[in-house]
Amino acid sequence: QGLYSSVVCPGLVMSNMTYRILPIFLWKLLMPIMWLVSGSPGWFWAVTRFTASDVWLFKQKPEYLDSLVKYHSCTSGLGKCYVEPRKMDVDEDTAEKFYQKLLELEEQ
Repeated sequence: QGLYSSVVCPGLVMSNMTYRILPIFLWKLLMPIMWLVSGSPGWFWAVTRFTASDVWLFKQKPEYLDSLVKYHSCTSGLGKCYVEPRKMDVDEDTAEKFYQKLLELEEQ
């Protein structure tokens, strides 16, 4: 039907959901290190850098993407953004059976 699905990892994005993963005092210790690693304490700039995979994926022709790949937003040590495709650990036979079952359910 012309619908495509891809798996994307936006990288580390600080949000209200992220803060619930660890106790708040650990985040206070980790934040300066994360800002150094990301290359910028600027909120907007950091967010746009970490969503590189989302933007990159939007610009691609979906029929040319590998459905068994997860696309990761990455940043080099010098602050350059790039997208890295990584093969997912998926059993293709099981995935195909699941897909066929979904098609059967759709017909019902």
